[in-house]
Amino acid sequence: MTVATAPSTPPARSGSAHRRSRQPDRHFKYWIVAPAVFLLLFIGIFPLIYSLLVSFQNITMMDEDTSFHGLLHYRALFADTRLWQAIAHTLFITAIALPIELGFGLLMALLFLERMPGRQIFVALLVLPTMIAPLVAGATWRLLFDNRYGPINQIISWFAGEPVTILWTIKAEFVYPAIFIAEIWQWTPFMFLILLAALSNVDQSLVEAAEIDGASAPRIFWKIVLPAIWPVMAIALLIRGLDLVRIFDVIWALTKGGPGTQTETVSIYTYVQGFRQFETSYTGAIAFLVIVLLTAVVIVLLKRMEIAR
Repeated sequence: MTVATAPSTPPARSGSAHRRSRQPDRHFKYWIVAPAVFLLLFIGIFPLIYSLLVSFQNITMMDEDTSFHGLLHYRALFADTRLWQAIAHTLFITAIALPIELGFGLLMALLFLERMPGRQIFVALLVLPTMIAPLVAGATWRLLFDNRYGPINQIISWFAGEPVTILWTIKAEFVYPAIFIAEIWQWTPFMFLILLAALSNVDQSLVEAAEIDGASAPRIFWKIVLPAIWPVMAIALLIRGLDLVRIFDVIWALTKGGPGTQTETVSIYTYVQGFRQFETSYTGAIAFLVIVLLTAVVIVLLKRMEIAR
């Protein structure tokens, strides 16, 4: 007589091994974001590396010499008077337009801080210029400044009581005022919107306490309001400052850098060298120089902002 035996069963896994099999992969989150990070790095870093490599070559419209030429183009940069004039024009525009945009934006934010009828409608209307493409805005202002058909000269003539012809985009003494008007008109609402949001978050209890103690309005602003909004204001200044350094669209639509090269900025000069004269390697050297200078300025400004906090 045979006795049936139960089928053998595999040994049970230990509890620790079973738990490890059910735990999620700790590196799974990195695998998820890796494609997006790689794409961003590729888009951001590849043009920089490519421009650096091209700047050591000698690629022009007539020749495509990809051999190594050392610092040939970088030595030419320091002897290029037109480049340094373009940098000076850029810094001049930034130094004038940025404080005006900040001042007007702050005044408008203080004005609209109080509740008033139709406040939301007025704020929406004021922000509209920032939604227009800068090239379109520049072309529109060029039509407005036209010496024959533009309404600006006609309005000035009405106030003057006689025909007035101002060549806004041609005469050397009027081109910069025309650029400043167009630039400030379009981007002051940007500063206004950011500063309005910052002012709305100021602790009103501190302001009311200072008013009870008899502090004047200017003292309240300098001692309470300005320190509270300074972090946001500094970021707004940094963003607009960098945007002004690379200004191109408005000036190109208004003057194309003229008359002559009087309003030529770094961006316009780089465009002319790269896409008009096809000095590809020299353009790469200019671009890399500008990137290095801007990076150094941004690092210094960020450190000063951290110290000020």
